[in-house]
Amino acid sequence: MKLHELRDNPGATPRKQRVARGPGSGKGKTAGRGIKGQKSRSGVAINGYEGGQMPLYQRLPKRGFNKPNRKAFAVVNLGLIQKFVDAGKLDAGNAITEETLVTSGLVRRKLDGVRVLAKGELTSVVNLEVTGASKSAIEAVEKAGGSLKVTKPAAAE
Repeated sequence: MKLHELRDNPGATPRKQRVARGPGSGKGKTAGRGIKGQKSRSGVAINGYEGGQMPLYQRLPKRGFNKPNRKAFAVVNLGLIQKFVDAGKLDAGNAITEETLVTSGLVRRKLDGVRVLAKGELTSVVNLEVTGASKSAIEAVEKAGGSLKVTKPAAAE
């Protein structure tokens, strides 16, 4: 078999229906749109309209609530802190504050503060001063021989 002999299976690609091309096509005259009315014309978009019945999206109840004054924290995992210490971007000898995390490039911006989570392994001794931390993160830092100081308590979560 050669490239020019390749063919699709018979009936695999049906011919495109050409509407409004005479009565013999079966879709001539009104092109299957019926007579008159909004939907027979071009440029019509009536999504969600149910003929005057209350639309489904209005019948369903509203759910949820977004607190307008909620706090947004920059999240840092212990594994990433260890990675930056190993790379020499963070100095484990000095206290690691939110400002040093930003200058090292680990956190892009502080937002309402930095929150430390316990994902990953921490092996070096570090002294962290951040806005928030999970209980497991505090335990992991103290287990490694360091300290984690939460500067101000985070709002109720």
